[in-house]
Amino acid sequence: MITVTDLTMRFGGLTALDHLNLTIHEGEILGLLGPNGSGKTTFFNVLTGLYKASGGSITLDGAEVIGKSPQDIYRSGVARTFQRSRLSLPLTVFDNIVIGDYQHMQHGLVFNLFRRKAFRAEYDAYVEKVTALLNIFSPPLVAQLFEPVETFSMIDRRRIEVCRALISQPRLLLLDEPSAGMTHDETDALMDDILQVRSKLPSLSVVLIEHQMNVIKRITDRCLVLNYGKKIAEGSYAEITANRDVQTAYLGEETA
Repeated sequence: MITVTDLTMRFGGLTALDHLNLTIHEGEILGLLGPNGSGKTTFFNVLTGLYKASGGSITLDGAEVIGKSPQDIYRSGVARTFQRSRLSLPLTVFDNIVIGDYQHMQHGLVFNLFRRKAFRAEYDAYVEKVTALLNIFSPPLVAQLFEPVETFSMIDRRRIEVCRALISQPRLLLLDEPSAGMTHDETDALMDDILQVRSKLPSLSVVLIEHQMNVIKRITDRCLVLNYGKKIAEGSYAEITANRDVQTAYLGEETA
């Protein structure tokens, strides 16, 4: 689905991505690993149009992505979460999730002020859509749909962020360290939710940036390891953890 060829991203004299080559297949969960500063989040930012690559190519079903706006890339079926929470805490669960489908909503002044029946029909449709998504991802949140997010625990806030990314029905979901700020038990519960979504949406592709190796081992189909913006290993969890370059660069183990 995604083909990355010689992708390079420079910030002045710093090369954050160095001729990176990789593929993302439909329906797989790909683990993206590497030490801090290895280029993982930079790759997400380039893929989603927040940064414009210095060189190389990213294609989605053969169509070039580099040079497109974040809005166009979003419309093509790519959604993401961020390391730090981007929720609007005073707003409700419903509001925060629906924001994720902003590009598909009718939000013109005339529509909202004068086409009240159409506005109500769209609103009701979104309530139904959000409820259906929460019933897949986290059913207990359905009863709290109109409560402010500021009253929720960290794990429920993460669930809401993932649902906000899923509301537009993306083909590719990018998760940037979803376990950040959570306990091991909370992380396990969130991974249960993600696996549940995958069972309901088998064509959805997921790329997961994560430092907790037990999470990577549990849910990924394939792993890719970066170091200084270069790919140093690719394969199953067992294969990458047995790789000496990975042990040296990421796991901190000495090679013989």
